[in-house]
Amino acid sequence: MARALQAFLLAVRDLDNPRVLRVLAQSLALTLLIFIGAGAAIFFGARWALAHWQWLGGDSLDMAGVLIVLALIAGSWLLFRAVAIVVVGLFADGIVADVEGRHYPAAAARARDVGWRQNIALALASLGRLIGGNLLALPVYILLLVTGIGTPIFALLVNALLLGRDLEAMVLARHPERPRFGRAARWSMGLLSAASFVVPVANLLAPIVSAAMAVHMLHLRNGDPEK
Repeated sequence: MARALQAFLLAVRDLDNPRVLRVLAQSLALTLLIFIGAGAAIFFGARWALAHWQWLGGDSLDMAGVLIVLALIAGSWLLFRAVAIVVVGLFADGIVADVEGRHYPAAAARARDVGWRQNIALALASLGRLIGGNLLALPVYILLLVTGIGTPIFALLVNALLLGRDLEAMVLARHPERPRFGRAARWSMGLLSAASFVVPVANLLAPIVSAAMAVHMLHLRNGDPEK
């Protein structure tokens, strides 16, 4: 955990770099557009269906519209991590290459270029793990609802495991010759990343910080000299 925390703090320091800030702005803009587009389609589609089949009308239809908006807001909060990680996955190679080039130039010179096809494949694999892992955990989530706090804690642990795997895959794509992270390293890295996603405002920075943290974690673990 100490090494993961060191990598996390180094990643936070990378946030003032113009190139990292540019990728952050691009990924947030794309994430926002996805949510706005999907939300608008669901809202108007649901209202059209309710009116078309005359399930509701008048004030009831307006009230349903309000409930749909509230449900969309709640759903956006829950789905932000999934969409953000997929979007950042599209920019992953640029983030990883930039952090490596500035901090670990010798390792960066040996890195393999990752094309957009592999970035998309990594992003979709991350989404698949997220959906599959949380669907498998759903019965436990439901059982733990009676505890009040058990469900969010268990969700944090599940998503820590999933995020650790995602971040490992992201950085090893450029260094396939490197051994995989140990279980403890993946766990601690994923836990810090998952925790940052549940903190308001910080969750906007979490995808970029997590990607940079994974880079530092890889090279700190392998003893690569830092510039």
